[in-house]
Amino acid sequence: MKKMINTKKMIFGLDSFGDIPTDDEGNVYTQAHAIRQVIREAKLADDLGIDVIALGEHHREEYAISSPDMVLAAIATITKKIKLATGVTVLSSDDPVRVYERFATLEAISNGRAEAVLGRGSFTESFPLFGYDLQDYDLLFEEKLNLYSKLLEEKPVTWEGKTRASLKDANVFPKTENGNIATRIAVGGSPESVVRTARYGFPLTLAIIGGSPERFKPYIELYKRAADKFENPAFPIAVHSHGMIADTDEEAIELAWNHIRKSFVKIGNDRGWAPMSREQFESEVQNGSFYVGSPETVAKRLARMIKTLGIGRFELVYGAGGLSASAREHMIELYATKVIPRVRELLSEA
Repeated sequence: MKKMINTKKMIFGLDSFGDIPTDDEGNVYTQAHAIRQVIREAKLADDLGIDVIALGEHHREEYAISSPDMVLAAIATITKKIKLATGVTVLSSDDPVRVYERFATLEAISNGRAEAVLGRGSFTESFPLFGYDLQDYDLLFEEKLNLYSKLLEEKPVTWEGKTRASLKDANVFPKTENGNIATRIAVGGSPESVVRTARYGFPLTLAIIGGSPERFKPYIELYKRAADKFENPAFPIAVHSHGMIADTDEEAIELAWNHIRKSFVKIGNDRGWAPMSREQFESEVQNGSFYVGSPETVAKRLARMIKTLGIGRFELVYGAGGLSASAREHMIELYATKVIPRVRELLSEA
């Protein structure tokens, strides 16, 4: 007998990096307008019943959001149910005490809907910006995660390390009403990061932004084995990936070629990668980690990936590379009203 997937517990969300959109005439939004657009989109997502909105931290001109928890606080005041997450907070170049304080504040404003998603950062602009040496990349995250995990206990903290000032019986405020801040760790495919997440007892988010999702199955098994070894719970795993949903496959593919690919080429130019070819792009759309197409096409590919990996949460990275605000809003509507219900239907047939 096939194991049935509990579709009611499957969580669906949206991720935004604060990409700068355009209006329908192609006029580029200001960064301030782009931030207000994300707030508008989060309200739409909440109204349509999407479970999570996650906002990334970036310090680049093509992304408007450098302080995601600030934007989430604004979203908290106009939404009712949607969980408010980051995607990610770059803990390595931040201060764990301030991170705790900001999320405890967001937890209060949102009446318990805050979620800190912490990562080492796939972009490195924040390190020189805030005075950190990239040679300390691993040490910074390890030490700061260690301190942050102690702060979550909401008791006086004594801590000593190499990357920030020591603490002795430090009491940090505000305290949360439920005694904890929901926290996840996002990783891009490092086995060491997966094991670390299990060691600290945090849920895992996998950023699958290229190639076949199936290649991440060993990381999921590693997380489960490590959690068992450290006698910590193995929480349902989340995946976030890029996507483009439109009324037809042809329209979605054209939009993705002009916008998702554009974003990847821009990043690739900075990092010395060759531009994504049409063949590479089509491979990602057909068998990789770009979920592109009509609602039915995207739903079928998502359901197949969810079944294969056995995950409990999926977040769609939307709005890449200057996509118009109206196309972004339409994508959110299609995702909420057609894709998610259809995925649940397909999973119930597993």
